[in-house]
Amino acid sequence: MPLPLDAGATTDPVWADDGPVEAHHDTRELAARFEDEKPGRVLSGPVGLLFTGGTVAVALLALWQVFFPLPEGSKYYLIIFLAGVLPMVFLAYPSGVRLRRRPADRPADDGPAERRGPSPVDWLLALTALLACLYPVLPVTLGTGGGGYDAFLDRQGLLEPLDVALGTVLLLLLLEACRRTTGWILPAVCLLFLAYGYYGGLLPQSWPVAHAGLDFAQLVDAFYNSDSGFYGTPLDVAASYIVLFTIYGAVLDLSGAGRFFVELSAAAFRRSRTAAGRTAVASGFLLGTVSGSGAATTVSIGAVTWPILRRAGYPAERAGGMLAAAGVGAILSPPTLGAAAFIIAEYLGVSYLQVLGWATVPTVLYYLGILLSVEIDARRSGVRPVVIDTGSAGRLLLRFGYHFLSLIVIIVVLATGASATRAVVIATVLAAALSFLDRRHRLTPARLVQALSGGVRGVLAVSAVCAAAGIITATTTKTGLGPQAAALLVSGAQAVSSEPAVVLALTALLAAVALTLLGLAVPVTASFVIGWVIIGPALLHLGVAAPAAAMFVFYFAVLSEVSPPTALAAVAAAAVTGGRLVPTMWQTLRYALPAYLIPIAFVITPTGLGLLGIGGVGRIAVAAVVSALGVTVLAVAAGGWLPGVGPPGPPERILGAVAGLVLLWLEPLPVAVGAVLAALAVAGVLVRRGSAGRAGGPSVPELVDHREEKA
Repeated sequence: MPLPLDAGATTDPVWADDGPVEAHHDTRELAARFEDEKPGRVLSGPVGLLFTGGTVAVALLALWQVFFPLPEGSKYYLIIFLAGVLPMVFLAYPSGVRLRRRPADRPADDGPAERRGPSPVDWLLALTALLACLYPVLPVTLGTGGGGYDAFLDRQGLLEPLDVALGTVLLLLLLEACRRTTGWILPAVCLLFLAYGYYGGLLPQSWPVAHAGLDFAQLVDAFYNSDSGFYGTPLDVAASYIVLFTIYGAVLDLSGAGRFFVELSAAAFRRSRTAAGRTAVASGFLLGTVSGSGAATTVSIGAVTWPILRRAGYPAERAGGMLAAAGVGAILSPPTLGAAAFIIAEYLGVSYLQVLGWATVPTVLYYLGILLSVEIDARRSGVRPVVIDTGSAGRLLLRFGYHFLSLIVIIVVLATGASATRAVVIATVLAAALSFLDRRHRLTPARLVQALSGGVRGVLAVSAVCAAAGIITATTTKTGLGPQAAALLVSGAQAVSSEPAVVLALTALLAAVALTLLGLAVPVTASFVIGWVIIGPALLHLGVAAPAAAMFVFYFAVLSEVSPPTALAAVAAAAVTGGRLVPTMWQTLRYALPAYLIPIAFVITPTGLGLLGIGGVGRIAVAAVVSALGVTVLAVAAGGWLPGVGPPGPPERILGAVAGLVLLWLEPLPVAVGAVLAALAVAGVLVRRGSAGRAGGPSVPELVDHREEKA
């Protein structure tokens, strides 16, 4: 009997035999609460039709731009794109602010904010946003500068008062859009950079971060009429890549691919002792092709796999940690990485296929660490085998394996030298055509409109964040803050040691801590942009290759979703399992440990570039094998179990942890030392087990087996 994986229901009559998984009846609604954004409104009636029409128009414009670019240039397209999405933000996301008190004779509320329609203030902000965005391309005469797009560009550095006024309006609107979609922290960070640009000239000039000072008109000019401001690389990536991939994900989801991926994962491991854990991990990896959000993927896989994890005997906190780690892996895994991966390609001037290549080995190591932890937990905790009632994996592949074709097409088309935008459009068309092979998931015209609208709605918050990130990049560029901050970071490491290798290692550690703290406060995309302009120069100054520096920043920006105390993916997992939040976060950290260590490995040594697939077959093989050994040793130390032997004692676990860390240095001497330490740790466990056997007591594995038999 196939799994009843209805994407709209969390209650599974086959697995959840002891009750519903969640009180929520709509998995999508629960997932929306744990995106990198706040829940949006449910728009219906005439407003819903208007919103759908607007989002579909933006989707069609994005698709048209791939094959028939606007003749005025890419910046012209970005202006039109922002004019299409920014007003939609004010219609789709409530302000969360009640302007006046409710009269005593009025009902307590008209329903949740996300259920009420846009207010008059929302409509006013939407219309103002449309005007402020379209102003640079309006063919009207304004003062002595003339009207139209070319005239606006000619005024760069010499803006007229009306230019400054509307640029200021757009600045405020973007800050409000970010507040509505992501909260107060990102707007506060943007205002901090704005204040630095305006007041930085008042700082003592002996300070490293002081600059000559900028007046407000200069700042608005940098934001509104330059290639590093609102219409810079982050927004270009959102308008050219991310929107297309979100449309592709929506099409793939509506065609039934998400259901198939989870069914296939369950069928592949149904006879395994650790089927429950393996299914959750494999589902997270496969569903990452549909969802670009770690928290949303966590909810999606948790709603289906938590019942079997519970029946297998997993505590809620441990299961939640596994689900969160698997969900975040979706952002790190090819072929659809997180939004920041596209920014990497643009910043470094490389193809997206190269970025996918850089991410391949780290992804394998990441999931290796999770799978090892799953196997260790199964043996240490006495996890019970669970029979998953599914069809065979072979039969599922024969019937629904076509869902993999569009993913394969992306890689093949990229390999021919085509752009990522063309590749994803071709894959989207193929996925839509293949949907007709399944009567339940055919992409009829109405469902196609739903996919286009849903894809654009999914990029609204990202677009606001990317445009607002222009405040940070433009201020950094105009003031020279990047090199100054990088010099401070490096000098901090040099204060401890003058040895180049130690300085690099300390700088990497300081950068990792700074990026992790930054990621706790702002969304992943903004975290990467800030990290790249502030921390990236420090790594490059110390001789780190640009791909390694960019991927280092990318990984730690993504890991904010599993880093306490915010740990968005862990919060989502706890909401699904009902587990305690803080223990769930610590379990997530244990499962995600390789993701924190591997980026440091490919930064601190030249051999580490092999983890990014750079440097020839020999370097890649050595780096991958040694790192896999390091991840294995760390998993054993963190999990407290050596498969086939038994539990290590505290001395062996400490020794193993040190061995794993030393192995990740990826230089001959550290690798040799790490291997010896790992061997000593294993020998210690063997001696401990032999001593227990001679004492006549049953070994821990036997006790676990007896417990499983009783269960």
